[in-house]
Amino acid sequence: MPEFARLLSARKPREIALRDGTAGLTWAQTGDALDRMANRLLAADLGDRRRIAVFAENANETALAHLGGLLGGASTVPVNFHLAAEEAAYILSDSQSAIVFVDRATVDRALAAVASIASSSGSAPMVVGWGMAARDGVVGWAEWVAAGDPGDPPSDVRPLPNLLYTSGTTGLPKGTELPPSMFAGGVTMAEHLEALKVNRFAAFGTHLVVGPMYHTGPLSGMRLLVAGTPSVILDRFDAEGTLAAIHNHHTETSVMVPTHFVRLLALPDEVKQRYDVSSMQLVAHTGAACPIDVKRAMIEWWGPIFVDAYGATEVGTTCSITSQEWLEHPGSVGRALPPFEVLVVDDDNVEVGRNVEGRLYFRDTTGRGIVYPNDPVKTAAAHIAPGVFTLGEIGFVDDDGYVFITDRFSDMVVSGGANIYPAEAEQVLIGHPGVADVGCIGIPHADMGEELAALVVPADPDAPPDAAELIAYCREHLSHYKCPRSVLYVTDLGRNAMGKINKRALRAPYWVQRSAQ
Repeated sequence: MPEFARLLSARKPREIALRDGTAGLTWAQTGDALDRMANRLLAADLGDRRRIAVFAENANETALAHLGGLLGGASTVPVNFHLAAEEAAYILSDSQSAIVFVDRATVDRALAAVASIASSSGSAPMVVGWGMAARDGVVGWAEWVAAGDPGDPPSDVRPLPNLLYTSGTTGLPKGTELPPSMFAGGVTMAEHLEALKVNRFAAFGTHLVVGPMYHTGPLSGMRLLVAGTPSVILDRFDAEGTLAAIHNHHTETSVMVPTHFVRLLALPDEVKQRYDVSSMQLVAHTGAACPIDVKRAMIEWWGPIFVDAYGATEVGTTCSITSQEWLEHPGSVGRALPPFEVLVVDDDNVEVGRNVEGRLYFRDTTGRGIVYPNDPVKTAAAHIAPGVFTLGEIGFVDDDGYVFITDRFSDMVVSGGANIYPAEAEQVLIGHPGVADVGCIGIPHADMGEELAALVVPADPDAPPDAAELIAYCREHLSHYKCPRSVLYVTDLGRNAMGKINKRALRAPYWVQRSAQ
């Protein structure tokens, strides 16, 4: 079995390495599964790109598929398990995946996707699945793994990075390889596995996976196995279930998004007090800007254990900030991390000074920047110079070099000639006790062109806060022109699993109505 699993199974024969809601696997069981899977893949014809896809919800098998794929010299492609068959077919085809691993929740969509690919190209990925009865077109996971050689896989295999598909707001998603800042590298698998042990989470104990494993953050639990760190995997996020997992398994680290914090904080006090969360030592959060009040409340509850990792799938973490730093610079996403340098430019791409708001760019001193392998047009659009790229944000840098995000380019509202950044109003309104969630968008206005409107999810749907009260509350904290002129009540903002809102999708119905008039 892999050296890390062999050593750990000898030292800790009873320790559970992987645990989900169904089963727990010891280090020996984990190592055996990884050996068999890696050898099975090494012997398979996976094509020139050697890609396999994982289209499944969180589970032990999901982690094993990704890590076994890595050990087997494959590039694994995490596929969002919410995707429809047509969307999945695009990714499977575009990535040239030779095998797709599925579960009971995704198998029907996977089979439809594979049938679509076969009808258009004549060949399609093999489907390997778990958690379901035998069915045509699907090779059982246990059967497929058991057929693999149980011997040690070779250590001179070249490691390949994941291929990840970004969730853009328009058009088809684009594949991008796990960037160098997130990929441990190495010429051989032996070198790669040693490099994987150098990880900020590796100094701690059991890791808790709460987010979907088609994102890079939650996938860290899989990589941490190499460093000897066990993982507890939640199938779906549940606020009280998360507290219970921390309490029962004494987990020490996790990766979360602000939405998780909001839902945890919304639990009744008696529920929060039922669980001991003192084992937690480090929580990285990413995915979206965290409201100041929310992060402050989490620090007061769990302690100063939070690290904001700001960046993107395409480049990894560009900025980071500890809780201690954040308390001194509330609202910041931190200072730029090597190899990145931050710069802010105006609409003419001229760099501006400190504390001046503008378009946020980063200079990759390696010269790489953002790379979309099959889309040179999109790659070029992200840059204003070689290696100088944007993640589409508006922001500024303070005198101490800390970066603050105020909004995205596409979210900016122009009302009566004034530029309004909705994030400012959102961060104020989320502090109102009657607001469970809020997103601000530009909607048509006869005189001003656009006006800022707040889409509010009420904390109590049966007794929503008064619109005038919310606007007045916002005006207590911001200049009037930055505040919404109207409030619209909704049941959901459509946040994805990482807490992000598709603002274009939220705006679309209001602009369609206008165009139809």
